[in-house]
Amino acid sequence: MSLVLGCIFQQSPLPLSKELHSPSFSPVSLRLHPSSFFPAPRSSIHNLVFNSGRNKIVAGAQSISYMSEQQSCGASMESIPELNRNLYSEIEPYSSGFLKVSDLHSIYWEQSGNPNGHPVVFLHGGPGGGTSPSNRRFFDPEFYRIILFDQRGAGKSTPHACLEENTTWDLIGDIEKLREHLGIPEWQVFGGSWGSTLALAYSQSHPDKVTGMVLRGIFLLRKKELDWFYEGGAAAIFPDAWEPFRDLIPENERSSFISAYSKRLNSKDLETQYEAARMWTKWEMMTAHLHRNEENIKRGDDDKFSLAFARIENHYFVNKGFFPSDSFLLDNIEKIRHIKTSIVQGRYDVCCPMMSAWDLHKAWPEAEFKVVPDAGHSANEPGIAAELVAANEKLKNILKSQ
Repeated sequence: MSLVLGCIFQQSPLPLSKELHSPSFSPVSLRLHPSSFFPAPRSSIHNLVFNSGRNKIVAGAQSISYMSEQQSCGASMESIPELNRNLYSEIEPYSSGFLKVSDLHSIYWEQSGNPNGHPVVFLHGGPGGGTSPSNRRFFDPEFYRIILFDQRGAGKSTPHACLEENTTWDLIGDIEKLREHLGIPEWQVFGGSWGSTLALAYSQSHPDKVTGMVLRGIFLLRKKELDWFYEGGAAAIFPDAWEPFRDLIPENERSSFISAYSKRLNSKDLETQYEAARMWTKWEMMTAHLHRNEENIKRGDDDKFSLAFARIENHYFVNKGFFPSDSFLLDNIEKIRHIKTSIVQGRYDVCCPMMSAWDLHKAWPEAEFKVVPDAGHSANEPGIAAELVAANEKLKNILKSQ
C-alpha cells in the first residue's frame, strides 16, 4: 500500500532489530480535516474508485491503495516507499503516575514516546483488561506522545476489581480528567474490542477533542453480540473451550450464563469468585486468536488479572454497557462522522464477530474499513498488528502534511 500526501513520504519500514529514525517535527497542535482523509465510498466495497482532488483512490475488498494522477514532486510510483507496518521497538515511559478521579478511584497513567509529539490515548479492552508495555509499540515514538492508562478497577488502578462507581460514563469522565491533567487540548484515540466501544462513546461525547481514531475488533455491546459469545453461539466454533465454561454452571441456571457468572463473581466467598473468574477469562483467551496462543490462555491462571477482567466485564455486560438503548453507538454516528477513522477487523474474530464491524461500516462509510483475511480477535496477531501500525502511519502522515 502506498500513500501520497503532497511531498510528505513515510520512511521505509525498518526491521525491529534496527534503530528507528523518524523525521523530527515541530510540536504544534494539529487537527485533521474531512478533505484530508478517506472519502466516502461511491460504489460497493468490492470495487471502489474515489476521487479526491489530485488523488484517485482505488479500493479492493481487502486493501486500499493511493495512486496520484500527477506525480507529486516528480517522484515515480516505484520510488514511493510503503507505509511502515512493523511494530516499533520496545520503549519505556518517561513519566507515570496516579490520578484520583473520584473519592474511591485512582487510575494509573503513563506517557512514552515524544513529550512534544502529537498526543494519542490508548483505550484497552475488557473492560478490566488493563494495559501492557506492548501497547506502546503501535505508535511511532518519535512522532507520538503515547498515553496509556488503566481504567477503573483494572491493571494498576485502585481499588482493584472494584465495581462501585464503575460505568461507561465514569470512564468517559476519567478520560477527560486525564486529558486536562496532562494539559492536552485534543488527541488521537486508539481502541480495540471494548476499547473500540469506549472510543466511540467518548468521541460521541467529546467530538471536539478527537483528532482521529483507530478502532479494532469492533464491539458495540448489543444483545446479539453478548448472546453470540456468552450464551452459546461461539460454542459452535470452540466447543472444546465452551464446555468447561458451561459446565461450571448447573443446568437449571443456564438460561443466562452472564447472570449465572455474575452471581458467582459477586459471591461473598473469594474462592468462588476466583473459580468463576478463571473460567470466564480462559474462555475468552482461548478464543481470542485464530491460532491457539498458549501464553494468552495462561493469563486465565493469574487470579489477580482474572478477577478484574471477569468481574468488570461481567458487570458491564449485565448492565448492557450502561447505554440507554441497544443501538446507541450506531444511532449517534452523525456526531463523529467528520472524524478521520480507520477500522481494522479480523475476518475470523470469534469474540467480536465481523457483523458488528460491518454494521459500523454501513452506518459510517466515510471511515476506512480494513478486513484482515487471516486473523481473529487479538491485536497481537501479525495481520492485525500490521494494519494497526499502518493506520497510525496514515494519520501521522496526514498530520505532518498540515
